[in-house]
Amino acid sequence: MTANPHTGSDFDDFLKEEGLEEDCSAVALKRLRLRQLAEEMKRLSLTKTEMAARMQTSRAQLDRLLDPEKTGVSLDTIQRAASVVGRQLRIELL
Repeated sequence: MTANPHTGSDFDDFLKEEGLEEDCSAVALKRLRLRQLAEEMKRLSLTKTEMAARMQTSRAQLDRLLDPEKTGVSLDTIQRAASVVGRQLRIELL
């Protein structure tokens, strides 16, 4: 029986080895942002239609923003969404 090459490694190591770390990080960050945005929309009783109107964008664009699989949303769109719910967007280089 062959020893498991991943024994003792962690999931982050596995993602790095498979070349998936960046994609997984982007999706995880977007899901976190979406959860925060959805919580604020709920707190403010904002529907998607109202949110899109306040952002001065289409409902389709808001749906793209809220889709966790679509990571290519512009910073401007994210900033406008944050502003509508009374939040600020903060970006850091780590």
